[in-house]
Amino acid sequence: MPIYDFRCRQCGDTFEVNRPMSSAADPASCPAGHDDTVKLLTTVGVNTGAAAPAGGGCCGGGCCG
Repeated sequence: MPIYDFRCRQCGDTFEVNRPMSSAADPASCPAGHDDTVKLLTTVGVNTGAAAPAGGGCCGGGCCG
């Protein structure tokens, strides 16, 4: 189940909520009971299992001659 990050506008706490994607837009109350919260934009890291190119740099070192 996805984890969504929220921040409480009243007390400033940041907290996580586990919920199905179908409920992603639903409001969330902070752990202190405040209802004025905002969902934070988060990024997802994906590991494909592919090896990184050897040599480094933006193109695996091929442009460094």
